[in-house]
Amino acid sequence: MKFIIHWITAIIGLIIAYYILAPYGYMTIEGSDAILAFAVMAAVLGLVNIFIRPVLKFLSCAFIILTVGLFMLVINAFLLWFSSWICQQLGVGFIVTWWQGAILGSIIVSVVSWVIHLFINPRTSRVI
Repeated sequence: MKFIIHWITAIIGLIIAYYILAPYGYMTIEGSDAILAFAVMAAVLGLVNIFIRPVLKFLSCAFIILTVGLFMLVINAFLLWFSSWICQQLGVGFIVTWWQGAILGSIIVSVVSWVIHLFINPRTSRVI
C-alpha cells in the first residue's frame, strides 16, 4: 500500500514537472499514451531510488557533507535523467532533454511529493 501511495505521488509530481518544463523543451513525451509514460516513469524512478540512490549517497557522502547537502540535488537530477534513459530503452517515451530539465524536474517532483505527503501524514513530514 505504501509503494502505491509513493507511486501515485511520483506520477503527480512528474505530471506537474512535465507541464511546467515541457514548454521550455526540457521534457518531452514521444508517443500517444502520456498516462502510460508517466506511470512507467514513476515506477522506474521509484525502483532507481530504492536500489541506486543509496549507493550513490554512500559513494558521495564526502561531497554531500562538504556542500551541506546540496550535492543531493545533483544526485536527484542524475537519477531523474537515468530513469528517463531507462524508460527510453524500454520504449516508453518520457525524455528529459537537458541537464537543466533534470535539475528543475527533480526539484519539482521532490517538492510536490513532500507537499502531498504532508497532507497524507502530517506527523512524519515535518521540516525542522
